[in-house]
Amino acid sequence: MPRPLLGLLIALPLVGCTGLPKGTQAVSGFDLEHYLGSWYEIARLDHRFERGLDCVTADYSRREDGQIRVLNRGVDLDTGAVNEAEGRARPAGNDGEGRLKVSFFGPFYGGYNVLALDDDYQWSLVAGPSRDYLWILARTPTLEAATYAALVDEANALGFPVEALIEVEQGDACAPFR
Repeated sequence: MPRPLLGLLIALPLVGCTGLPKGTQAVSGFDLEHYLGSWYEIARLDHRFERGLDCVTADYSRREDGQIRVLNRGVDLDTGAVNEAEGRARPAGNDGEGRLKVSFFGPFYGGYNVLALDDDYQWSLVAGPSRDYLWILARTPTLEAATYAALVDEANALGFPVEALIEVEQGDACAPFR
């Protein structure tokens, strides 16, 4: 039985913390409707719930109850095992602030904080409630090298351990799983 993907991009249900890392700020003017849709994980700080996974994506869509459906999906390319987790999210913080709280397990929520966002919502830099959680996401499977470097530099300036970032495989090996 494949291990479940406990939650890409902020699951953190056991921590249950929805705050921001100290000294960081979520983007303002955040349009949740524009943020909905599919995102590719370009890089991350590794955690047990994503360890060994590539071809990682997250899809955000509206649920009938008005909350956000979060579907995270990744593949263990060594075994071909596909791991998925479905959760729900809702806005956190002030109106227009790039903050969500996400749950994959009942009432336990984790913080999802958009620290940097392209004007056209083509890439984002996302943190959990601490500097232990960081993701670089894009609407496409690749990100221009200069943009990636700028996001890594920004994360470094915010005190994230960027030397531990793992670049996620999104290339041809992922084609059979898309």
